Amino acid sequence: MATPSGLSRPYDDHSSANLADILERVLDKGVVIAGDIRINLLDIELLTIKLRLVVASVDRAKEMGIDWWEEDPALSSSARRTALGRENDQLRQRIAELEAARETG
Repeated sequence: MATPSGLSRPYDDHSSANLADILERVLDKGVVIAGDIRINLLDIELLTIKLRLVVASVDRAKEMGIDWWEEDPALSSSARRTALGRENDQLRQRIAELEAARETG
């Protein structure tokens, strides 16, 4: 059930939450799961894995300052165009340098 503000009503002791309500609340508030896995052998650290998982809606993540997908060329078409433009500029500069070296040498 929604309140006049459009947000779901907080749970009380007499209501039951279904999966959709729980998912909506998790995406709205966000959840951080963090943990470290260390494998040691005779006090020698062999492996350390640090796990950080944030589950939130895109809007909530942006509010938290998390927007790495906007800069990743594999996930964002604008980032892909920017990366291609940068690569083209580097290639043009390299061609100009090679042509200049060939003319002088």
